[in-house]
Amino acid sequence: MPENGRVSERHVLVLPDRDAAEEVAGELPDRFGVAEEPQLVRDSLAGEDDAEDAQWLVVVEDPDGRLDPSALDSLAEEYEGWLEAP
Repeated sequence: MPENGRVSERHVLVLPDRDAAEEVAGELPDRFGVAEEPQLVRDSLAGEDDAEDAQWLVVVEDPDGRLDPSALDSLAEEYEGWLEAP
């Protein structure tokens, strides 16, 4: 745990495809000043074999807890996605 007692946060944005995830990841530095590159993760649903049907996750580390979850959710919604609830 950090010395100041704050816990690092992690935000997970769920997007419908890789292109949307890459676009959202590219928007994060400009809109939110995110310095650390977000992690892109393919999230296939159980039983799915086709990579095209997989959702993509954009994982954003927020060590200072300064990112606004509602603003992140709005960004994800612009790309037909959402912010996963903690």
